[in-house]
Amino acid sequence: MQQIFNFVIRNKTFLLFLLLFSIALALTIQSHSYHRSKFINSANFLTGGVYGTMNSVDQYFNLKTENNTLAEENKRLREQLLNLNVQTDSTFIDSTNTKGKYKVTIADVYKNSYALPNNILTIDKGKNDSIKEDFGVITSNGIIGIIDNTSNNYATVLSILNAKSRINAKLKTSNHIGSLTWDSKSPNFVQLEDVSQYAPVKIGDTIETGGQSSIFPKGIGIGSISSFESDISGDTYTIQVKLFNDMTNLGTIYILENLNRPEIINLENSSNE
Repeated sequence: MQQIFNFVIRNKTFLLFLLLFSIALALTIQSHSYHRSKFINSANFLTGGVYGTMNSVDQYFNLKTENNTLAEENKRLREQLLNLNVQTDSTFIDSTNTKGKYKVTIADVYKNSYALPNNILTIDKGKNDSIKEDFGVITSNGIIGIIDNTSNNYATVLSILNAKSRINAKLKTSNHIGSLTWDSKSPNFVQLEDVSQYAPVKIGDTIETGGQSSIFPKGIGIGSISSFESDISGDTYTIQVKLFNDMTNLGTIYILENLNRPEIINLENSSNE
C-alpha cells in the first residue's frame, strides 16, 4: 500500500493531467454530436476487432471438434450412398427394407508406410469396435487397402502399395475388369493388369472397384489412366493408374463392412467342398 501512495505522490502532476484531460474529453463528446458519433464509431471498430480476433481464436481451438463432426456426417452420407447404389442395382426394391448392406466406421491413421515393397498402415480401431479382417478401407477420394490383422484397439491395413495386394478393379467407361497390383516403385501409381485387349482404354479414364468381391462395392474410385501398354502375349493390357489418394498423407479413413459377407463366404465354402 505504501508503494502505491509513493507512486501517486511521485506522479501526481501527470495523474492530475490525465484526470483533467479525461474530464475535458468526456464533456466535449457529450456536448458535440460530431465528436460523439466519431467516438462511438471508433469504439465499435475497436470492440469489433477484439471480438473478431476472439472468435477466430475460438474457431481455431474448435477445429478438431468441427472436423470430427464433418467426418461423422461424411460417414453417414457415404453409408447412405453405398446402400443406395446397392439398392438401385437390383431389379426389385423393397421400400420397407431399411437395413443396408454396408456399415461404415470412421478411424484415424496411426502409422503409415509407403516407401517399402510391402507397406502396412496402422489405424486406431480394432476388435472392440467390431473391426475384423478383410474389411475394406477407403477415404473420400478412393480405396486405401484391406484390414489385415486386428487387436483390441488397433488394426493393420494391407495397403494398395503392397506387392501382395490384389484387388478387383475395372474401367468405369466399359466395365472391363483387371487385377490391381503395385510394382513397388512410386507411391503415386499402381498397375491394373490382365485387362482385355478389346477394352477401349484411354488416357484420363477412371479406374474404380469392380464389385466382384465381398470386400469393396462396385464403383469406389481408385485413380485415372496415365499410360498403358500391351503385354508380351498381346492379349491384355497393363495400365498405369495415377491414384486419387495421396498415399503419403492419410488422416481420416472409412472402414467398410459388408454385412452379407459371412453368408457369401459360407456359400462359397460349401460350394468348394
